[in-house]
Amino acid sequence: MSAAIQPSEQFRQKALLNNDRLHLSAQKDRLGFWEQMAGELEWFKTWNKVLDEENAPYYRWFDGGKLNVSYNCLDRHVNSPRRNKAALIFEPENGTGATYTYYQLYRKVNYFANVLKKMGIGKGARVVIYMPMIPEAVIAMLACVRIGSVHSVVFSGFSAGALETRLNDLQASLLITVDEAYRRGKYIPLMENARAAVDNCKCVEKTMLIKRGSREIELNKKNELWYHELENDIPLYCQPEAMEAEDPLFILYSSGTTGRPKGILHTTGGYLVGVHTTFKYVFDCREEDIFWSTADIGWITGQSYIVYGPLSNGATSVLFEGTPDYPQKDRFWEIIEKYGVTIFYTAPTAISTFMRWGDKWAEKRDLSTLRLLGSVGEPIKPEAWSWYYLHIGKERCPIVDTWWQTETGMIMISTLPGVDKMKPGSAGRAFPGVCVEVVDEKGIPLPAGENGYLVITTPWPAMLRILFNDPERYESTYWQKFCGKFYTGDGARSDEDGYIWILGRVDDVINVSGHRLGTAEIEGDLVEHQAVVEAAVIGKDHQIKGQAVSAFVTLKEGVDGSEELAEELKRYITQKIGAIARPDDIFFATELPRTRSGKIMRRLLRDIAEGRAMGDTSTLLNPEEIETLREQYADESK
Repeated sequence: MSAAIQPSEQFRQKALLNNDRLHLSAQKDRLGFWEQMAGELEWFKTWNKVLDEENAPYYRWFDGGKLNVSYNCLDRHVNSPRRNKAALIFEPENGTGATYTYYQLYRKVNYFANVLKKMGIGKGARVVIYMPMIPEAVIAMLACVRIGSVHSVVFSGFSAGALETRLNDLQASLLITVDEAYRRGKYIPLMENARAAVDNCKCVEKTMLIKRGSREIELNKKNELWYHELENDIPLYCQPEAMEAEDPLFILYSSGTTGRPKGILHTTGGYLVGVHTTFKYVFDCREEDIFWSTADIGWITGQSYIVYGPLSNGATSVLFEGTPDYPQKDRFWEIIEKYGVTIFYTAPTAISTFMRWGDKWAEKRDLSTLRLLGSVGEPIKPEAWSWYYLHIGKERCPIVDTWWQTETGMIMISTLPGVDKMKPGSAGRAFPGVCVEVVDEKGIPLPAGENGYLVITTPWPAMLRILFNDPERYESTYWQKFCGKFYTGDGARSDEDGYIWILGRVDDVINVSGHRLGTAEIEGDLVEHQAVVEAAVIGKDHQIKGQAVSAFVTLKEGVDGSEELAEELKRYITQKIGAIARPDDIFFATELPRTRSGKIMRRLLRDIAEGRAMGDTSTLLNPEEIETLREQYADESK
């Protein structure tokens, strides 16, 4: 299914946007476009200037304007007919969930904000939220932004060491956590991890604990407090802090190629304008929609498109605690059926896994409420795109294959579902008001069809403002390579329609005997083999060639890895690309090591191949796979 696919006429007729007016408006006046989008939010004070570029690359958006993110996500809906509309639908792992209307969520956020103030937390204070996917985590986020404190959500699957690193880097004064979490039916004593981290963090003055389980726990009375014991004599309403548009909103840590996490700082006004606008138009957000992003709020997708984007638009957002295979492999499809989800947003990683499990799990469930599908994370392979379109969308749901990063804060490249045709494997056009190019080594734009570097040529509202405590790294990583153009680190090519085809990270290039081979090309060809679901290719040092190709491969369910299949795959790559690309090694993996946002951690695979000590592995979704692969690699390389 390589040909372009048009959205159905039925979808187009009902779409929020079914013509090119947004693109034309942004092309005519880019800053005027963003100013118009900002006008859809409620501001306490209007900005003096849409964009201040005087101190590039430290750009300032809507400078002088004042607003509050919590107010825009809650108060303005409470003062409208959306007051009793569902804001959050919580689906815990055990299935006994709850629904929070905008008014109910508003009440809980106000209450939580006043508890924080009672503890001495105010504007500018740094708060770390270390919690599973439960409503209290979202409430804590919104309470922080209501009073102007800067929050950093740390994924609850991280170790005590990873939490400690982030607490110390932030110099956070408060940690908010929970007594326990659950994963695949197993009890996780989250509080024990939190205590172990705080023991080595002199900056943390207090730990606030949310009571979730029934186990008796004795607190350290000096610095640990139960939230429910702080609720006495708390006012019901908390006045939202009027925040400058450029005041910090949150800091989120992202993996770097060196293994050292990067503290990415987003500010208030531009970020909210960006995620509000992209959520509305990329997902064709309508009043009756039930939106579900399967991400975690410990990652940017969860922040932007579970919390701030949906709630600022007055949408209903599903919050899911569990995993796609517990208690059975139809868990996602069961939730879509249960709540009548209309928009489903997940990672290519998950889609590839569903393919491997087979069609039967989706066929058991009624998915007829779905009208739009989304993809986020790794570039989605055409085979996975086609499976998603045929078996989940039943050829009636457009797919928005979104490209963006933690650094961008918002979706940067995507088709608009009521406007654009879809090309399996392509992310689509740059979003209105976003300017991207594919350039060569010298930063010169390349013609359609040629592979190069993806750069963003002009500032955008939700852009990161700095790497926390590391301005030099901010400038050198993103701005110096192409003289003021933002370097994304991704390879890409464009086509004659201006669609962007993401090729993967540009640092994933192997130099074999002087020939530069893109890992994305080899991976794409491996996935075309009938036995393969997913592949990750890395280069390892070779005494004669300089580098040799090693491939880590996940097979379809029911297919066994064998020496014969490994040799077949090596021959297959030789036929598809040439002998220069023939892998020296093929390793079969049950799962590839990846972050919760879906990115395969090729850096760690390279560490395994080279026998090096690995850097930070705390961002991994499946850390146990690393040790399995390390042992396998060591055994087979002898």
